[in-house]
Amino acid sequence: MKRKILFVDDEQNVLTGLKRMLRVMREEWEMAFIDNAEGALLLLEKQPFDVVVTDIRMPGMDGLDLLRRIKDKYPQILRIVLSGESNTEILLKSTSVSHQYLSKPCSAEIIKNVISRAYSLNNLLSDDGLKKTLARMDSLPSMPSLYGEIVSMLNSPNSSLKQIGEIISRDIGMSAKILQLVNSAYFGLSREISNPVQAVSLIGMNTIKSLVLSIHIFSWVDPKTISWLSMDDLWKHNMLTGLFAKAIVKSENQDHIMIDNAFLAGLLHDSGKLILAMNFPDKYRDVIALMADGKLDILESERRMFDTTHAESGAYLLGVWGLPVPVVEAIAYHHEPCVCEACFAEGFGVLTAVHAADRFARSIKSSPSLNGIDGLDMHYLEKVDCGQKVEFWYDVCMKVFREEMLK
Repeated sequence: MKRKILFVDDEQNVLTGLKRMLRVMREEWEMAFIDNAEGALLLLEKQPFDVVVTDIRMPGMDGLDLLRRIKDKYPQILRIVLSGESNTEILLKSTSVSHQYLSKPCSAEIIKNVISRAYSLNNLLSDDGLKKTLARMDSLPSMPSLYGEIVSMLNSPNSSLKQIGEIISRDIGMSAKILQLVNSAYFGLSREISNPVQAVSLIGMNTIKSLVLSIHIFSWVDPKTISWLSMDDLWKHNMLTGLFAKAIVKSENQDHIMIDNAFLAGLLHDSGKLILAMNFPDKYRDVIALMADGKLDILESERRMFDTTHAESGAYLLGVWGLPVPVVEAIAYHHEPCVCEACFAEGFGVLTAVHAADRFARSIKSSPSLNGIDGLDMHYLEKVDCGQKVEFWYDVCMKVFREEMLK
């Protein structure tokens, strides 16, 4: 079935250029071109679309208002900004209503890749209702203590970008949102960024202040609303997994891009638990209850309640936001790396490190030796020629763990 894409721009020459440039996609896409937001809404009432790509500044209803209405009424639609807008505040506000931002002029190849990649994630979730819920999310909640730290730091005249970046790098929600922003075309970077501290230095102090204090890009979660899920344990486990994954990749003498990707994927690998718990608290409480009975593990419990898992839910949302492919892949398959057939050909990678790191972090407090580690997929590790590395990696992670305990 062809994907249906709606392009909205008040400049006819832009629409004409898009038609000509994307003609090669006619076999895969059914495209419509509208020169005003009001007309776009009328068309959406008459027929369904998979993607809306819109300019921001238009006469009458602007692109942000259009996307806001689409988000409320048609949350399942992928929302993309394609704009030459230079007003920073307007651009930053677009992050709350759009999934991704593309900058004019934009090649057909970039538009094709962004849309195709986002829709390749559809197979991760089979429930349309769940997709709609996730598509409405514009941020992941942050720990109240870290949110308070970042606000206090930004209000201090003595704060530095490095300090702010380090706070953000300790939090699931803030890291995900900052990296969604910095990897958008607005910043015009030549490569993907997966290091939150580096992202903050690239964004700059004024923009960070605007995002946090004026636009309120971050949100925080009251642990009382999901008291049956230990937020503190979740954050600590994610951070430890990130540190372990980073250490494993370093021990394999990989480049800094893979090192950054491994830390980020480890930090975000269980973000799907937060996504499901915040949006479906009653059902996720039942997941915890099923696990407590000892009859089902986490994946089996989640599949019984949601027909999906936290791994797939987290990967879906962060993939739609445009985070780096190796990060999304590692989040999706960190429990079951054998499911990712393409990963066997890649050999050692971010997924390998995060899978091992998650298992080590899950068991390391209670297990003084490798014999007590549960859930390692040795078939996968052998297939990527890493089975003999596990003991070495465990020792590397034990050293990191001891150093963390001394802090």
